Amino acid sequence: MSSLDTQNLALRVHHDRYPAIDPRTTLKDTAAGKVVFIAGASRGIGQATAVAFAEAGARAIHLAARSRDALEDTRANVTQVNPDTACTIHVCDVTDAAQVAEAVDDCAAQHGAIDVADANAGYLGPWVRLAETDPDGWWRTFEVNVRGAYHVARYAIPHLAQSAKRHGAQGSSGGHLILLSSVGAQMLVPGASDYQTSKHAINRLCEFIQTDHGADGVKCFAIHPGGVATDLGKAMPEAMHAYLSDSPELAACFAVWLCSGAADWAAGRYLSANWDVEALLGMKSAILDRDLLVNRLRAEI
Repeated sequence: MSSLDTQNLALRVHHDRYPAIDPRTTLKDTAAGKVVFIAGASRGIGQATAVAFAEAGARAIHLAARSRDALEDTRANVTQVNPDTACTIHVCDVTDAAQVAEAVDDCAAQHGAIDVADANAGYLGPWVRLAETDPDGWWRTFEVNVRGAYHVARYAIPHLAQSAKRHGAQGSSGGHLILLSSVGAQMLVPGASDYQTSKHAINRLCEFIQTDHGADGVKCFAIHPGGVATDLGKAMPEAMHAYLSDSPELAACFAVWLCSGAADWAAGRYLSANWDVEALLGMKSAILDRDLLVNRLRAEI
């Protein structure tokens, strides 16, 4: 059994979209009336997530990333699948607090709300042993993966809390925040000290967001998107490429499912897009009773 296998629940797994999380069928209109903010929306998983929320009937999607041309590509894809979804763009570097604040404010100003926020931007540097790393390059991973996610959370949470209050009054669910984690958060692969510790920090950040703002109605999830052959994924050592067998649509559709309210009970936890959602729901009692899928010291003797 590989170290990757030991970090997964014993559930059925998927590598592409499937009926239970398909926004074109089962989840159709679950995002109706909602405004979605996506940071890192220019390509790969972020782009697929924008398209999936459009398929689910989102009222508006606000796309943020550093490349305007790439954002225009995503906007074209969103409009193609759902011309009724308003789609706006904002050039933004997630490592810059002022730029993220401006992007979030722009979304709220143009569309009147933020019901879902997705911190999807990520970075992966060269895999080398810690004593051989470039200090600035090592810290760059934290700047994008952790500081970037913090910035999105910091400025989106007030809007998400308002969304939760508004949707709660309607008997529905709002105020969802998705942080992009990785199964690497649970692993120790030589040479990956910056990336894997940054993703471990994301899981803990998710828990703190839930601790601090769960009472405000915010529901935060740290998700492993699967092994996707994005530019970031392909930057891993070639030996890891065998794990890049999942479509970007898998994580995108999983995010739509999370934001439908079906898994609000699991807020504040690490979840994998590979896990079959119906099987995951069947583990609800065990997960809550044993407080699973969170960062804890295992102290059994």
